[in-house]
Amino acid sequence: MAIVETIRFRLVEGFDEAKFREINIRMQREYMEPKTGFVSRQSAISQDGEWLIIVTWASPEAAQAVISAFYGAPETQDFLAAIDLSTVQPGSYTLVEH
Repeated sequence: MAIVETIRFRLVEGFDEAKFREINIRMQREYMEPKTGFVSRQSAISQDGEWLIIVTWASPEAAQAVISAFYGAPETQDFLAAIDLSTVQPGSYTLVEH
């Protein structure tokens, strides 16, 4: 069963949005995409600056393995440094097929 993980957050005050977009893409390519069970990832930003990341995984186990290692992985450190961690709001959903 596929899993959809979401995360909503804001950037650290004053962090350059264009720089974050580069970091976000690099982290996705270097850390997320090579992982077993990765299906897709989208990023969106609201008009007021809140970011939404949506990641689809092939299984709950694949999602949990990547999430468990995320904060300690070298490839994620620039991404994490740009995020105001006090604003992080995660979510986890089972994908419902039509």
